[in-house]
Amino acid sequence: MNTVLEHRTWRYATKKFDATKKVSNQDLETLMEAARLSASSYGLQPYHFFVISDPEIREQLKPASWGQSQITDASHIIVFANATDFGEELVDDYVSNVSETRSIPTEGLKGYADFMKSKLMELPTEHKSNWTARQAYIAFGNLMQAAAELKIDTCPMEGFESKKYNEILGLEDKNLNAAVVLAVGYRSEEDETQHYAKVRKSTEELFTLI
Repeated sequence: MNTVLEHRTWRYATKKFDATKKVSNQDLETLMEAARLSASSYGLQPYHFFVISDPEIREQLKPASWGQSQITDASHIIVFANATDFGEELVDDYVSNVSETRSIPTEGLKGYADFMKSKLMELPTEHKSNWTARQAYIAFGNLMQAAAELKIDTCPMEGFESKKYNEILGLEDKNLNAAVVLAVGYRSEEDETQHYAKVRKSTEELFTLI
């Protein structure tokens, strides 16, 4: 089987992690770099990631996660937090980064900066938050696939109360919102779901070739 498809077939939403197995620092850094390198609209990366191993914090987050064991049993949990609002500084900071990274005078980037601002600054706050959350999900998918390539198990989790996460992690003060959570670690031998056949729609149902 093509290795691209092999990784996707191997991974599943791990329901029970082996709490004795931890992701190495080297592999964790690889996962973080995969998320950092993820695509985002205009390259603006309007999000922040919280990689949580602290057992006390995770015990606090568990009730806000419907009591799911992955929160405390996985090696780490990663909270993908999107910016709830932004101003021109989002574009200005990006342009400064481009200028420094590519040795381009900021004056030469003004036209592109003005274009981005014209498309983004007039959005209502709710639309801004929805847009930034979608960008966070792109990074979320990239990190999950990178984990599969390393044979590290994951469980994507939307079953949590974001407001309580925001309170526990102090996200509102940072203009952030918990969009989605990824538990990262290694499957327990007792997790029966690893043996289930993968259920997906057929190619014919999902694709139209034009």
